[in-house]
Amino acid sequence: MEDTLRLFVAVPLPQTLKDYLVQARGVYDVPGVRAVPEENLHLTLFFIGNVPASQQTFILEELKRISEVNDPFTLILEQLEPGPKPKSPRLVWVRFQENEAFTNISRALTQALAATPPKQEKFIPHITVCRLKKDARPAKNLPIYKPEREIAFPVQSFALWKSTLGSPHPIYTVVQEFALRKK
Repeated sequence: MEDTLRLFVAVPLPQTLKDYLVQARGVYDVPGVRAVPEENLHLTLFFIGNVPASQQTFILEELKRISEVNDPFTLILEQLEPGPKPKSPRLVWVRFQENEAFTNISRALTQALAATPPKQEKFIPHITVCRLKKDARPAKNLPIYKPEREIAFPVQSFALWKSTLGSPHPIYTVVQEFALRKK
């Protein structure tokens, strides 16, 4: 039986952004809300899921191809908020302003790597910073946190990541990073 890998494509975060997010998510330090470990913070582009290990070479080739035709871009942090559905949140995420370059890369990854491309057309740049515990009811009306100054996140690369499930958190490992083409 062939080994399987749990894979996703994401942007590694600079330490300065991680430091900011760890500080900002402090407003959610309430019962029922569990912080994502700092080393697991990343900007998701596409979740591939469980795939046979033999597909990794194909995936790496597709990522290289996509990186070579997409330019670096900058995301602007909009806010931290409960989501994805505010009335029944599962997590706290950092949402960035919509960005055409982000959407284009996410769409290209979805078309290249999804077994059946989803109908979703709206790609929301986000980072999960906390998860709501399933067995505990977090406080109602969790706040929305807006930064006091503009927080820009230059995206110059993305990477293939491997997720190894564990308790209390999965372990994420970068398999290979791909620089976006230079203008």
